[in-house]
Parts: sequence; structure tokens; C-alpha cells
Amino acid sequence: MTLAATLLEEQRRPAVVADLASTIDAEVSDKKGLSGAAVKAAYATAKKVRSDIAASATDRMLPDFATALEPFWADFGGAGDFGSYLSGRGDEAADALLSVTDKRAEATSREALRKGYKSLRGKAHDNVKAALPRIGAVVQKHAA
Repeated sequence: MTLAATLLEEQRRPAVVADLASTIDAEVSDKKGLSGAAVKAAYATAKKVRSDIAASATDRMLPDFATALEPFWADFGGAGDFGSYLSGRGDEAADALLSVTDKRAEATSREALRKGYKSLRGKAHDNVKAALPRIGAVVQKHAA
């Protein structure tokens, strides 16, 4: 069974989405400095518009995220810590996940979302790369 098929199973998907949304909350909370303040402000604004923004967006993009992670999961083979494995391939894994959000941002008809995404995209690679251990742990928890 593919990673996508496993993570998207009807009984499993809500827990995957909830854990990934919690991961997003934790990653944003951990941000420091000026760039961290910008991320926190943008996230707070998004949550004012829609309080479940992280869960909602994750649920919509989960099929594409799972597909983007599929080659890493196949290479990983299930032995060890998937978060550490992803971190070891940090640039490549971050680029794979960001390709999903980049496509979504390009396709949105909401100019405010597109502008907001563009303003944060420069630091997104580093932020996603830093989140890989947590993302990998969630994926492994639900796929193993």
C-alpha cells in the first residue's frame, strides 16, 4: 500500500490531519526573532479569518503532501526514525513539500492569500526544513 493510501484511509485521515495541524501550531510557536515574529503574525491573522486554518489546509493538501513524501518513505524502508531520515535529506524533502504549497498559491484566486504566501515564501524552505523531524514523526506514527 502506498503512503498516500495509508494516510488517507477514512479512519486514519482525521488523526493524521489533527497531528499535522498540531505540528504546525508547535512549529509556529517555536519561531524566534524577526522572521519568527512575521510568521507568528501571519499565522495569527490567518487564524482570525478561519480558526481551523491549519487543519483545513492540511486536510485539503494531504493527498499531495503524501504523494510528495512517497519517494522518501519508499527509500526509508521503515527502519529507524523517519523524521531523522527526512532531516538528512532536508533540502530535497523541503522542496518536495513546498512544491505542493507553491502550486496551491499559484492557483488561488484569493490575491490576499497569494500575497501573504509570497511574503513568507523566502523563509519557508528553512521553516519546513526545521519542521521535518516533527513531520516525519507524524507520518511514521500513522503509516508504520
